[in-house]
Amino acid sequence: MTNHIQDKVIVITGAASGFGRLVAHKTAARGARVVAADIDAAGLRETTDAIREDGGDALAVAADVTDRGQMQALAAAAMERHGAVDVIVNNAGVMPLAFYADHAEAAAAWDRCIDINLKGVLNGIMAVHDIMLAQGRGHVVNLSSIYGNHPVAGAAVYGATKAAVNFLSEALRQESQGRIKVTTIKPTGVPGTALGEGVINPAALVGILGANHGAFMEKMGEVFGEDPPADLTTVDDIRYFSLDPELLADQIVYAIDQPWGVSIAELTVRASGDPYLI
Repeated sequence: MTNHIQDKVIVITGAASGFGRLVAHKTAARGARVVAADIDAAGLRETTDAIREDGGDALAVAADVTDRGQMQALAAAAMERHGAVDVIVNNAGVMPLAFYADHAEAAAAWDRCIDINLKGVLNGIMAVHDIMLAQGRGHVVNLSSIYGNHPVAGAAVYGATKAAVNFLSEALRQESQGRIKVTTIKPTGVPGTALGEGVINPAALVGILGANHGAFMEKMGEVFGEDPPADLTTVDDIRYFSLDPELLADQIVYAIDQPWGVSIAELTVRASGDPYLI
């Protein structure tokens, strides 16, 4: 099998946990030179130490995606170490779902959401843009969400940041054709990550589930209960209900593992039995 990841320099934000850590491990195992970034220095060390223990190449750089200077320093660290930035995965994100009626409780989290999900992606793009143009090629992978497809109750701010990621990505694609590839990844719900810990009001899930809300909560109880049913938890079953983070990470890796002349522009990843409406 052809490996288009071997020796690529891949910068990954939010690499201390979740999708970022998984993609870091999977690409390093394919021969990538990983530059892992996060504000969680301890988690970041765990990621890069594990990669190196497995014989991979990983550099840890503590960086806050909301700080433009720190993102520029991240790109500079990658250049100093490897002399290139082939790919950046703008993965860092938070999900503070809440209704407008929750604004008093949610306001600070919404501010942080805008700073990380929107400004963080923009900062990542700006940090590598000139480097990639000077190289003559590069690949920007931005993590969006199905929440960015259409506005729903309970996700005004989170959905707006993900819609903004879609806009940033498409505009970059149009401006950079033949020089920078752009991929937008749109996952559905992936309960196995810590992303759900940022939800302010769990009832806000009703917006993306509609009439499926009751059945969804019932199945979630089964899937994460003591005796999970095989039909909902077996990935080879068409009724598979809740996407495992590993499976999403595999699709991100798939988008990276393409010849330079092939660009996976958008990729929506779902469990075949998930009940989300958008």
